[in-house]
Amino acid sequence: MRIVVDANVPAAEACFGELGDVVRLAGRDIDACAVRDADALVVRSVTRVDESLVTGSRLRFVGSCTIGTDHVDEALLSRQGIDFASAPGCNAEAVVDYVLSSLLTLGERHGWRLDERRVGIVGVGNVGGRLLARLRALGVECLACDPPRAQREGPAGFQDLEALIDDCDVLCLHTPLIHRGPHVTHHLLDARRIAELAPETVLLNAGRGDCVDGQALRGRLAGPGDITAVLDVWEGEPAIDPALRDLAAIATPHVAGYSLDGKLRGTHQIYRALCQRLGLPARLALDDLLPAPPLRRLELGGGLTSEEALRLCARAVFDVRRDHDRLLREQHRQGLARGFDACRANYPLRREFATLGIELGEGAEDLTPLLAGAGFRVAPG
Repeated sequence: MRIVVDANVPAAEACFGELGDVVRLAGRDIDACAVRDADALVVRSVTRVDESLVTGSRLRFVGSCTIGTDHVDEALLSRQGIDFASAPGCNAEAVVDYVLSSLLTLGERHGWRLDERRVGIVGVGNVGGRLLARLRALGVECLACDPPRAQREGPAGFQDLEALIDDCDVLCLHTPLIHRGPHVTHHLLDARRIAELAPETVLLNAGRGDCVDGQALRGRLAGPGDITAVLDVWEGEPAIDPALRDLAAIATPHVAGYSLDGKLRGTHQIYRALCQRLGLPARLALDDLLPAPPLRRLELGGGLTSEEALRLCARAVFDVRRDHDRLLREQHRQGLARGFDACRANYPLRREFATLGIELGEGAEDLTPLLAGAGFRVAPG
């Protein structure tokens, strides 16, 4: 059995090596020639799985180690008898870590506390739902917008997008990219809605780049310059708009979900799906793949404010400023597209908040609900 795997999928040999011959290729180099003689294909979001890729191949399984599936023509795979699996929720915790790190960084820069902001979350699925729970545990007032869920479950607890634009200080986008149907998200934030954002609004997009009209956002940032943008996803990746990148307060190369934990979770989910397709037992557990974190424990004493404690613990695990700086450096050195992809391909080790144990000493006990709500493992001293 021949299994073609994106080179950025970790632990591919450990998971898929027992099932067949693993061939690793850069995601953007996976083409029809590469998969023609493959029985299974394991990708990430940079590989478009469409008619030009799979027609004429002997593929019988495609797995995407990602939450989103807009890069995969699922209807085509179904028509051709090719099984498909994705990894919903695999990196959701990492994306929430990214959002919290970004908001804590902006709060420090601009002199506001996170619990002073009202946050609007657009898309309350795997990522948005976890973000909503963590922010509320931190005492942050949140509004949620998710028309498909509101239609299924009833309107209680959901607002429309205009209400979030009118009433929120921070707007976080966590929607899939949908081009057709009753809930289109392509350019969900179009020129009109971007113009309606109140001054001092923070717009954070860690969902899909095409959900925001980048040209309109660039115009608002370059013109009045009275809102703040945090962008991890972009139109035209990897050749993103350099002017928009320069205007964003935090600009990162589609790595919000790039924790080692999230990547290995995605690999393991696809491994289990392929084993099921082959009628074989999944011999490897996720814990078999996860190494011990480099920083296992942090001890805090008294004297820190809640915001200082949150920032300290968050940055001990993940500091979003590092990814912002790396994108600028690599694009300057290698050019837009190559620099963007280089940041993703050579991403450094990153763990999730939940891997860090916090021990609270005398005078810091009151921080327990706050740090636990943020996602850390907290134990009294």
